[in-house]
Amino acid sequence: MMKFIQRKVGLWIAAIATLIAVGAFLTFLSMAQAEPDVESVEVREYQGEKLGSVDNFRENSIRGVQHIDVEAYQLLIDGLVAEASSYDYAALQSMPHTSKLVTIHCVEGWSVKALWEGIALSELLALAGPTDEANTVIFHAADGYTTSLPLEYVLERNLIIADHINGMVLPPANGFPFQLVAEDKWGYKWIRWLTRIELSNDPDYKGFWETRGYNNNGDEDGPKFGN
Repeated sequence: MMKFIQRKVGLWIAAIATLIAVGAFLTFLSMAQAEPDVESVEVREYQGEKLGSVDNFRENSIRGVQHIDVEAYQLLIDGLVAEASSYDYAALQSMPHTSKLVTIHCVEGWSVKALWEGIALSELLALAGPTDEANTVIFHAADGYTTSLPLEYVLERNLIIADHINGMVLPPANGFPFQLVAEDKWGYKWIRWLTRIELSNDPDYKGFWETRGYNNNGDEDGPKFGN
């Protein structure tokens, strides 16, 4: 009788161990599918140039990484425009996209060269129709962050708002669904989690870090601090 009980207990232990192993494997498989290995999907070279990785960026946002509900997302374009407009994520994805190889330089001392793909701001602004008084573009983010750039600079440099980096959808830490690619500007001008583009006639508008002493022009070859 004792041997029979021991055999039953052994079988139960083996069954439980098997269930635990299967559960662990399924959990691992689910995580692997939800969070693919960056190295397996990220482009690391473009036209003979080595690219940095999304892993090379440092997290320095004002309220932590924002996780945007893509189903509820809207990008508002308003202010001094002929017609304010709002676009959901699907509508923005259907618009023409362009790619740019641009290096971001942070005032903290790090830089990352990446292939950015997104929508030209000139296309979006043309649809809204800036008024004659508009001279400044103010960018707003989901976490309350703001910054600004001259309208002339935005159009002349054909700046884009990126939804892809190195061939992959922009990760949340890099600003999903959209990050401004403010080439030749310090990283604090590269606003993430973009939710609103406002046209203004205030060339002296200062955003989050600019009101805290950083240079309002934000030029890479210019001063980091002061006006």
